[in-house]
Amino acid sequence: MRIAINGMGRIGRLLFRRLAHHPNFQLVAVNDIMPADNLAYLLTYDSLFGRTDGRVNLEGDSLVWNGTKVRVFQHESPLALNWGALDVDVVLECSGRFTNLEKASMHLAAGAKNVLLSTTGSADIPLLIYGFNQHQLTKSTHIVSPGGCMTNCTTHLLYILNSIGIETAQMNILHSYTSRQELVDTAHPQYRRGRAAAESVIPVEIDLHQSLERLLPPLKGRLAALSTRVPVTNGAMADLTVQLKQAVPVDTINAMFKKAALTEYKGILDYTEDPLVSADIKGNTHSCVVDGTLTSIIGKQLKLIAWFDNEYGYTSRMIDWLELWRKIGY
Repeated sequence: MRIAINGMGRIGRLLFRRLAHHPNFQLVAVNDIMPADNLAYLLTYDSLFGRTDGRVNLEGDSLVWNGTKVRVFQHESPLALNWGALDVDVVLECSGRFTNLEKASMHLAAGAKNVLLSTTGSADIPLLIYGFNQHQLTKSTHIVSPGGCMTNCTTHLLYILNSIGIETAQMNILHSYTSRQELVDTAHPQYRRGRAAAESVIPVEIDLHQSLERLLPPLKGRLAALSTRVPVTNGAMADLTVQLKQAVPVDTINAMFKKAALTEYKGILDYTEDPLVSADIKGNTHSCVVDGTLTSIIGKQLKLIAWFDNEYGYTSRMIDWLELWRKIGY
């Protein structure tokens, strides 16, 4: 499969690293408005995941890394990208700018066969979470939202817990700070996002509950979510407080997730009883890792904790989507 990436931020650059030498895919092009020499530098050196094996060089209109050559473009609009001439099978839309049906369709108009967002996207784009409802993909679906990292974590947790029965669920996602926050205090439409990200624990508004209600309609009106940004550069912890419909022992809850990790959710969900901290999750490929040591129940109220790498785990699901498209030949 021939792959292109539009938008070379954190997710786009990590996908470049993971796909450039992938045996099943050919990364043919990337597009970002930043200077191409700056992009080559940021692909070579990464503060989280370290330096690449070898240097990414800019040679003419291409990025070259250990013999792999990838065309680099600098266009504002997808309509200026001739994906058809490059025979692009899937565009990974990672800019965060083309996330509704009209805008994402620009990639199709430019000749791409399919588009995979790197976010939840708008309601007019199918929301398909790998490991949950990816089977709903049809031959007529050419633009897919795989959800965000928080959605990929919590969907599986809530679906499994709802086999017991959920009255309500409150979710607080303790999350590393992102480029949507500021490093020093400045003006921002959401005042808290304008505060220095590395200096404070910062609550931010998120629309996670809306995505989850699309995926799990029986839970509509029963969910609430908040993200608390903490002064680390990677890693996240989902803190769920769930009012169950019946009281169950902690061992029963942990056994459910342990079984899921070994069977139908293998590779998507994991279970651990190691005393982890956020640094331990860096580079983990799962959408969520349930921490059985932190499970607790009082009456019917459950406290469930799960870890995830908001960059590496999420890009792992995007690669799973590419593998699915490759397998079914859409």
